[in-house]
Amino acid sequence: MAKVTRDDVARLAGTSTAVVSYVINNGPRPVAPATRERVLAAIKELGYRPDRVAQAMASRRTDLIGLIIPDARQPFFGEMAHAVEQAASERGKMVLVGNTDYVGEREVHYLRAFLGMRVSGLILVSHALNDLAAAEIDAWDARVVLLHERPEAIDDVAVTTDDLGGAELAVRHLLEHGYEYVACMGGIAETPAVGDPVSDHVEGWRRAMDEAGISTEGRLFEALYNRYDAYQAALKILSGPDRPPAIFCSTDDQAIGLLRAARELRIDVPGELAVAGFDDIKEAALADPPLTTIASDRPAMARAAVDLVLDDGLRVAGARRERLKVFPSRLVVRQSCGCP
Repeated sequence: MAKVTRDDVARLAGTSTAVVSYVINNGPRPVAPATRERVLAAIKELGYRPDRVAQAMASRRTDLIGLIIPDARQPFFGEMAHAVEQAASERGKMVLVGNTDYVGEREVHYLRAFLGMRVSGLILVSHALNDLAAAEIDAWDARVVLLHERPEAIDDVAVTTDDLGGAELAVRHLLEHGYEYVACMGGIAETPAVGDPVSDHVEGWRRAMDEAGISTEGRLFEALYNRYDAYQAALKILSGPDRPPAIFCSTDDQAIGLLRAARELRIDVPGELAVAGFDDIKEAALADPPLTTIASDRPAMARAAVDLVLDDGLRVAGARRERLKVFPSRLVVRQSCGCP
């Protein structure tokens, strides 16, 4: 069978190929409802399928959004990627996902690859974006939205959570239970990265402790963000002579690893050890015991990021406060903190 063309659709619908194009692409000009219905009926009857490659070559843009994340194996990033994909689908876009594994060179690799594909825009969840990656973005003059983190190396549009305030909420809640102090499981002790959520979580812990007049000296423990490394770190922390009465973990994944270590060491949570996390991943509610944590509105953040990255005015300079959208954090109380 001969390939059905846009001309065939226009002929059957009794309109021009330009109008067919407006219907298929939802613009740039409006189409009368009756005419739109005729075009859609013709497309269905003929089985017409638009040539997306040809469209991309003509417009120098694809229907793709690039999404670069540190590690989709971690539930938080997996849930965030799913939320972005759903939001993009609502806007008629598809999502390409690249995992950097927290390696700067891989981040640059995906930046070059996705921007070279002429994606409609790029959503970047970056861990301490380096200068080379920032230069790559500037060179392409790309539409980029930073999601979850806002690295110091690039001052671009960002969608984040109130990480600092959320951490303070969690630590204050633990202290209100009457625990002598709250320890913190943060990240690896490198130079704190500006805009890194875990750094903000640690800073929020410090502020809440200082506010209560409690020392933080010697009470910050290192662990990678995932549950497996956190489990190994927790075995050492909980086996030591000065076991904390309560621990705030900078991610839920760390907290789940900590709970596993406590179970193996026969430490009752929350009877002998209170635990709180950050992120409210779905598994937090199924942890044993269910995990008290800080929630962020990931679906709303994802929709905001997709809307921003597809906004034609994204690159227009504006006030900094207008280029940063911060979603509030909220405390989700379950049983691991000592609440009934």
